[in-house]
Amino acid sequence: MTSILSLTHLTGVEQLRLAFQGEENAAPIARTLDYALIEVEEGRVVFEGTPTRAVYNPIGTVHGGWMATLLDSACACAVHSMLKAGQAYTTLEIKTVFHRALTEGVPVKAEGRIVQLGRRAGFAEADLRGLDGKLYATATSTCLVMELTPPA
Repeated sequence: MTSILSLTHLTGVEQLRLAFQGEENAAPIARTLDYALIEVEEGRVVFEGTPTRAVYNPIGTVHGGWMATLLDSACACAVHSMLKAGQAYTTLEIKTVFHRALTEGVPVKAEGRIVQLGRRAGFAEADLRGLDGKLYATATSTCLVMELTPPA
């Protein structure tokens, strides 16, 4: 896997586009939870995944953490896609709202969009929908934007 820290000479959208160039560049969390970045442009990203029984909670539905992780990735990567070379970010907060239960085998897409990017903070929103358009969850997020200092 290529480290984002080794790619600081690229813009955020350029870094994310590397995720399209093979499994080895995907974020480890995406491999662990079996979802993938399928679209990226400045200010907008789309992840796709299909939950399995491995991510079920005790009540027999997909754990909210699986959905929240997709939404966090979508919000954060929408901010990431807007970064200039030499910038980084981290999620400060995320609010997730679950609209309905999700079950095994239902393919979903998480679309993240930038709301506003300032000098020190980025704001994004995302929704998680089935391929039929059914809404399962939404999220809003604030990310801290940081200037990286080159190694001495």
